[in-house]
Amino acid sequence: MLGKLLRVRVWEKLAEHFEIGQHVLDLACGTGEDAVWLAQQGIQVTATDGSIEMVRKAKAKGIGHKVDVKQASLQEITNYQSPIMDLHFDGAYSNFGGLNTIADWQSLAEGLSKIIRPGGKVILVPMGSFCPWEILWYLGHGQAKVALRRFRHQASAQIGDSIIPIWYPSAKRLKSEFAPWFEHLHTESLGLWLPPSYLDHFVNQWPKLFIVLNHLEKLSAWLTKGWGDHYIIIFQRRG
Repeated sequence: MLGKLLRVRVWEKLAEHFEIGQHVLDLACGTGEDAVWLAQQGIQVTATDGSIEMVRKAKAKGIGHKVDVKQASLQEITNYQSPIMDLHFDGAYSNFGGLNTIADWQSLAEGLSKIIRPGGKVILVPMGSFCPWEILWYLGHGQAKVALRRFRHQASAQIGDSIIPIWYPSAKRLKSEFAPWFEHLHTESLGLWLPPSYLDHFVNQWPKLFIVLNHLEKLSAWLTKGWGDHYIIIFQRRG
């Protein structure tokens, strides 16, 4: 239930900024759920991921929709080595933490500037650097190191059987690093009043309470901006 509440919030932003007939780029697409939803709205999507397994799942899910799935990592885009660098898009997005697997966001912004048309929107949903739920939960369980991990230069996360480095960019940091090529339009919190996904059992236990909290967060998200488990930040390619 938690994932659905959060994903609908992101879909509302995608629908607000992308139009029928446009061609947009999905960065770190995972299983392709967002790409399929956008395709169902009449938007052409090129979905990319560095994981062969995620690409396989996204291809299976995208059958019958306007979703072209390619294996391409964020790192390849920052190094201008990706095959998608030969394409052009009306916009791009990255949902639920894909952006946290790299540390060089300025090179990513420069890479995107070469393939996003002027006026095109870029919608990013990274994990933020300040998550009150996470701090309180882990401090309450005597795990101060985990509670404060987002304040460190680099942390780590277990994905499947692998442990990978993770970075938590603040909204201020992304605004600065995208600024040469992209104008900042909007930032809002996502998952400030709602807990992180590893605490979704609370949402399942008290669904009506968290539906109310989600509604309150939607009303206040523009005030709390980059706070929360994630945040939504929107840029526009400069002309």
